[in-house]
Amino acid sequence: MGETRKIAVTVNGKRYESEVEVRLTLADFLRHTLGLTGTHLGCEHGVCGACTILLDGLTARSCLTLAVQANGHAITTVEGLAPGPDKLNPLQEAFRDNHGLQCGFCTPGMLITLTEFLRDNPNPTEQEVRIAISGNLCRCTGYQGIVLAALDAAKRLQGAAPA
Repeated sequence: MGETRKIAVTVNGKRYESEVEVRLTLADFLRHTLGLTGTHLGCEHGVCGACTILLDGLTARSCLTLAVQANGHAITTVEGLAPGPDKLNPLQEAFRDNHGLQCGFCTPGMLITLTEFLRDNPNPTEQEVRIAISGNLCRCTGYQGIVLAALDAAKRLQGAAPA
């Protein structure tokens, strides 16, 4: 094992302390140390968005972030979005209802990206949604279901009936 550091992070509301190699990525820490495999690794260059997490409420590419850089910070992964084990949040429900996923590989990153986006832009246009997800690659859906899901989720989050 190479050089290590002790870190303390809060992930999905739970505090973790661990000794990690200084070169360990946050994505690998989440997946292999904590067992939170919802964060996916695609390109490992920050291009595809599959590894997107919230770091102190802002989107970040966990493949480009070292675990030691997250020391003292709060992280939200896709596992932390649902309010409970048997309940989805409005964005997740909208993805389900609007066919916003197919193979599901990009879905965690899309959900995290759209969580921040819809928090900051509660009434987006279709074009704004497309711009917001432009840093997340999907090879299955052609994005239409994802865009419809985001627009539907915006309405659900504002208290309107689902589309």
